[in-house]
Amino acid sequence: MSHSDQVFEIPPNFIVTSKTDTSPIAAFRNNSKKIYGLQWHPEVVHTKNGKKILSNFVYNVCNCNGTWNLSNFIEETIKNIKSKIGDGNAVIALSGGIDSSVAAAITEKAIGNRLYAVFVDHGLLRKGEAELVSKAFSGHDINFKKIDAKDRFFKKLNSITDPEKKRMIIGEEFIRIFEEEAKKIGADFLVQGTIYPDVIESGRSHHADTIKSHHNVGGLPESISFKEIIEPLRDLYKDEVREVGRKLGLPKKIIDQYPFPGPGLAVRITGPVTEENIKICRDASAIVEDELEKASIENIWQAFAVTLEDRVVGVVGDQRKFGRIVGLRIVESQDAMTANFKKLPWDLLENISTRITNEIPEVVSVAYFISHKPPQTIEPC
Repeated sequence: MSHSDQVFEIPPNFIVTSKTDTSPIAAFRNNSKKIYGLQWHPEVVHTKNGKKILSNFVYNVCNCNGTWNLSNFIEETIKNIKSKIGDGNAVIALSGGIDSSVAAAITEKAIGNRLYAVFVDHGLLRKGEAELVSKAFSGHDINFKKIDAKDRFFKKLNSITDPEKKRMIIGEEFIRIFEEEAKKIGADFLVQGTIYPDVIESGRSHHADTIKSHHNVGGLPESISFKEIIEPLRDLYKDEVREVGRKLGLPKKIIDQYPFPGPGLAVRITGPVTEENIKICRDASAIVEDELEKASIENIWQAFAVTLEDRVVGVVGDQRKFGRIVGLRIVESQDAMTANFKKLPWDLLENISTRITNEIPEVVSVAYFISHKPPQTIEPC
């Protein structure tokens, strides 16, 4: 219904069970055949009693038994990974984020030191992130390798502004690097931290529309030399991934960090990938996180800055300046499928804006995105 679609006619022997002011057939059913139809999303957080609707269908209509839980998931996933990889070696695309870290932890339990973690610094990371990841994973009981590929990625992304093209290019370059590293160690399997929202937004089904291609799903090239891509978290939402991480004993700092896209800051700038655009985005995002931490703001799902390509006139030192605009995206959510913009105190927003315009000389204006998801996605590009 939120897409302005309507059902105008139901099949024979079905009855309408609910309607709204704009949708005369919002739900219908056929009790004898046990077929039910809804024209809204019961699975999203914004739907009142959505889980109750799904629970009623699963347990009372389909008569299923609820035996699945995350502990069982971990056990079954470890068995499945062992079965697929056998005595082989695997490379994992490690970013230091929650998804790839949990994927690494659960795969390591399955195949031990036959897992090789490859961390690619594509020059599009958050401030200090490359150093933090290297410190967190090097020197531990894991085969860790960092690859500096900034020049390689920047060359491929030169003058590209379309976000889908950026994601496709980044996805292919990641795969090619992992293929090169896998060849050196004789690894036939690639492990990725793909989660369910990645799959949904990438439209990986026959009838699904692509919202945005994720570099590790829709952004993958057609030709891949790996025997198989292992995605142990593919059916989980972010909150479930965090819970798995807790059960596996991962550090709180990794579990509770803000989600960060694999394509990095390239999809947080609306223009081309340049040193200036990336630096503005990186520095502004660091200011956002710092101010939110100092203010002890809770229940934030994601918080970051966006470098916008448009410019506006500002005044700096009594001089006219045609400067840059930074947009702030700060949201609260439970599963990333829906999100609300965070209603922050005005003085906090003022502090963030003042710091950005004072500390980043190219920026003369700061805006705040006050749109929910939907219609706006959490990541801008």
